[in-house]
Amino acid sequence: MKNFKSKYIPALAIMSSLILAGCDSDNDKDEEVIAPEVVTPVNVSYEVTITNLTNAQPLSPVAVILHDTGSLWTIGESASTALETMAEGGDNSELLALEIVNASVSGSAPLGSGATETLTVTIEEQTDSMLSLATMLVNTNDGFTGLSNIDLSGLSVGDTWSTYTSVYDAGTEGNSEAQGTIPGPADGGTGFEAERDDVDFVGMHSGVVSMDDGLATSVLTQAHKFDNPATYVVITRME
Repeated sequence: MKNFKSKYIPALAIMSSLILAGCDSDNDKDEEVIAPEVVTPVNVSYEVTITNLTNAQPLSPVAVILHDTGSLWTIGESASTALETMAEGGDNSELLALEIVNASVSGSAPLGSGATETLTVTIEEQTDSMLSLATMLVNTNDGFTGLSNIDLSGLSVGDTWSTYTSVYDAGTEGNSEAQGTIPGPADGGTGFEAERDDVDFVGMHSGVVSMDDGLATSVLTQAHKFDNPATYVVITRME
């Protein structure tokens, strides 16, 4: 038995060393670090072209917003303070700051009658966005036009979608057309007023009456009347 042990123990030691070495080799393979693939963010951009179709209703700076939840307004429901501020005074800053906004762009100046403006809004890696657009008809008390919750998911690069927009009434300020109540060039009056004195829900605008129609207290004339549509909008996916 002594000879047996002395003969085979060295061999067993060598085999054990080889087995352990093999285990270490496998562990080295398992612990090999693979560098993650670097993915370059993809921008999704939309070009939005707005044409003012009215006769004498300049539009406040246009707000274009991309979002995936919520809406800027709903027919039959009370306007948000952000929408009221825009619809009464043309200030779109509160709309652009809403929590639902993922990306936005604003026109730099009012858009005159017959004029066209193109804005580009870009968002990173999100093709399921909705687009909303809002702008005030500034020779009104609280009239506005725009688009709400337009689904862009079906647009591929180069695709174009177009539509006409109607005029809405924010329902936050009575349509008195009285001097001092309209912020546009027809009057140069007050814009946003926190107190609401109308129906307090968004609806379709019935139009203006004007002094030429017999409303002696109105500062508006026939030139400021409008019919739907108010604007023509073309949306093109650029990238």
